[in-house]
Amino acid sequence: MRRVPLPLFSKAMTDSWRSLIGWMIGLGAASALYLPLYPAIGGNSQMKDLLSSLPPELTKAIGYDDIASGAGYVQATLFGLIGFLLTSIAAVSWGASAIGGDEEAGQLELTLAHGVTRTQIAVERYAALLLRILLLGAWVFLLVALLNGPAQTNLDLVKLLGGSALFAGLALLTGSAAFMAGALTGRRVWGIGIGAFVAVAGYVFNAIGNQSKDLQWLHAFSPISWAYSDKPLVNGANGWALLALYGLSLLFAAVSVIALRRRDIGV
Repeated sequence: MRRVPLPLFSKAMTDSWRSLIGWMIGLGAASALYLPLYPAIGGNSQMKDLLSSLPPELTKAIGYDDIASGAGYVQATLFGLIGFLLTSIAAVSWGASAIGGDEEAGQLELTLAHGVTRTQIAVERYAALLLRILLLGAWVFLLVALLNGPAQTNLDLVKLLGGSALFAGLALLTGSAAFMAGALTGRRVWGIGIGAFVAVAGYVFNAIGNQSKDLQWLHAFSPISWAYSDKPLVNGANGWALLALYGLSLLFAAVSVIALRRRDIGV
């Protein structure tokens, strides 16, 4: 009987296809809800007057300082808010469950009893996490590209591709942090906590750093700022930001492999 190549990767993808479809539906609903509103909200002169009447610190904190442009609107509503929230939840849930959740349920010991190595478990399950997040990023790119004309956002598709890569990189970083915490502790709750902290702290640091030049140093600790401070939907993706997000994610994956190899399982 022929063995299935990458059996743990295949099983992880098979077991999670329903949740993947669910998150894709959620992102599709968010895109279909927000983007067509741009002509009435972002491009409306009354909305511009309203935003100009607000304190600039507030509009910068929530990322609405450039909402009048198509790129700024997509950035503020989808990439920087509801889309970021949905993909972060998905990534943290998947990452925390990959090893920590399995160990809590007593399944990790059973998997090891089938002749697979700890390294194989960590690598294949991380590969499944990576693929799911990249699929979400590709899905968002497709959604925004399809709505680009009808919503009158007039985005450059090459720059949208770069922005989507950064969008996926943000989710991958939070998911990788959750994956690493689960591998280090064997507890799903720690994975959720650490992954959520990375997402929330990054958002808060970016919002506070936007309010004043004296606080801009906080941007150095915000993955959201790494990804979006150069306005990728306008200027294209920053290569250093891509390297930071994906490089740090892979570093977390490497730490996960080492941790799982060295510690006792089920303790």
